[in-house]
Amino acid sequence: MFAQKKKLGAAFAVTFAGALVLAGCSTGGDSASDEGMEETAPQETQTEEMDPAANLVGPGCEMYAEQVPDGDGSIQGMAQDPVAVAASNNPMLTTLVSAVSGELNPDVNLVDTLNGDEFTVFAPVDDAFAKIDEGTIDTLKTDSDLLTKILTYHVVPGQIEPADIAGEHETVEGQMVEVTGEGDELMVNDANVVCGGVQTANATVYLVDSVLMPPEE
Repeated sequence: MFAQKKKLGAAFAVTFAGALVLAGCSTGGDSASDEGMEETAPQETQTEEMDPAANLVGPGCEMYAEQVPDGDGSIQGMAQDPVAVAASNNPMLTTLVSAVSGELNPDVNLVDTLNGDEFTVFAPVDDAFAKIDEGTIDTLKTDSDLLTKILTYHVVPGQIEPADIAGEHETVEGQMVEVTGEGDELMVNDANVVCGGVQTANATVYLVDSVLMPPEE
């Protein structure tokens, strides 16, 4: 849709420029500035019309939209904030937010790191953390290195859209994750993508139904 708009905008600019040439004898030096103003208008319109929900994939996207139809934690709301802030507004990600913000372990706070660059984030929903036994959770409260290792294994540098996500990707932790499938049947390692392609101001987020555990080195 945006490609079509761009072509229409370009055609309009060419037509308008031709009209300015014909009128050049009477308008003089104002033509260049007028043409520049007209050429920028379609770009501004395109930016304003971008829909954060346009490229979503996953069987849980409809449920997500129903559960959080508006507000800061909605699909549209998350697009306005950096990823750690956006996640903190999402009621499906409360345990993950606790883990990255220092609430679970005071020595592990990745908020500034996550907000400071472009990333792709595989974000386990609350039900994913519920699958982990209480003993492991207790260990993560004091084992800062292990918690950091697990959390950074969910983060890949750069923003990767659903159309390009299949394949292997090196994580911030240093090891690879593998994304398989397509459309509404994407998997990250052994975790199912609940809803992917969720936009934030600096990241592309894929909600997953299991916590990803880095392979033992």
